[in-house]
Amino acid sequence: MGKETGVYIRSTVAGEEVQAFVPQPLPPRAKMLLSEGVKKLLVEAERNLAQLRIAFELVPNISLFAYAFVRKEAVYSSQIEGIQATLSDLLNFEAAPEEFQANRDVIEVCNYLDALEYGKKQLLDPKGLPFSLRLIRELHKRLMRGVQGSMKAPGEFRTTQNWIGGIRPGKAHFVPPPPNEMMSCLVELEKFLHQPKTNIPDLVRTACIHVQFETIHPFLDGNGRVGRLLIALLLEAWCQLDARLLYLSLFFKQHRQEYYRQLDAVRQNGDWEGWTEFFLEGVCQTAREAVLAAQNIFRLFETDRKRLLRHGSTVIVALRLLEELPNHPVLTISSVTKLLKTTKPTAGKAVDILCELKILEERTGGKRNRVFGYRGYLDALRADEAAIEP
Repeated sequence: MGKETGVYIRSTVAGEEVQAFVPQPLPPRAKMLLSEGVKKLLVEAERNLAQLRIAFELVPNISLFAYAFVRKEAVYSSQIEGIQATLSDLLNFEAAPEEFQANRDVIEVCNYLDALEYGKKQLLDPKGLPFSLRLIRELHKRLMRGVQGSMKAPGEFRTTQNWIGGIRPGKAHFVPPPPNEMMSCLVELEKFLHQPKTNIPDLVRTACIHVQFETIHPFLDGNGRVGRLLIALLLEAWCQLDARLLYLSLFFKQHRQEYYRQLDAVRQNGDWEGWTEFFLEGVCQTAREAVLAAQNIFRLFETDRKRLLRHGSTVIVALRLLEELPNHPVLTISSVTKLLKTTKPTAGKAVDILCELKILEERTGGKRNRVFGYRGYLDALRADEAAIEP
């Protein structure tokens, strides 16, 4: 391996000698990043992002999509790490926590949502934290709160050697930098985050930062999810793209083996070009799919609105409930009562009308504590699950 990529140094873990990898500071040489293949994909990715911005500017209510898109990101990023919670699990718990008690996996997904929202608020607030090592630690603290990894120093960079893959260090698939080298790697990463505009396009810079963070692996647990949180936040800050609308975790999950292979190829062979092309292909695909999903959901919502308006016994409260469904696609009579600030009988009537039109469907089969879902909307959100690798 050339010095331009990184160096291996000897490290001892649990009495075993291993070869730990210490990456060189970013950026790599320009020719590694801006090959003809990368340039071509970069043009396509920027065009797709422009189309995504236009598509959402034409939509009168961005909340039709934002609530669901951000939750899909939280679910898929968590699933990459083996967390089993599904989108339905998350939506059911948010709608009726007394009926669907949260297990550890659901809590992990909720933590991801909390960390992402925290990061967005910090970066939007002039007095908030900028992109920094402190922000990264705060994201990690929220991600690991109250879950299995909470015993692994949440919000603190590791002080011991870790490894990836293998039941013991000597059989590890990859060994990140030792603690005494790790902090200097992180300091260099922070410098790169703070660099003023360079000749490296922002999408390519984001791709580089993700690899570098995953290679440094500064936490004892949760590194993959923090690394993907950074992608979402960087896309919003650097590419002027609402981070609720474009997420790459679904693409990474659909191509999970290739995702890991490309990360390894940077470390092992210095293949920045291959990784960057893969990342940009993900941006292209995800942006196109986001536009199509938004169009389908908007058409569904407008169709349902027209059907409701034609209903003979339509009442205003039913229309008000329909308007709330994109932000509350799973709900109960009690939650409708609170949401619309109305009485329980009136809320029940609104739900009954939407069930009669098959806009809502009852999901629990029980007479008490019934849970209802916006069927067409939920089906549209789950449409991409079939394309995910087993």
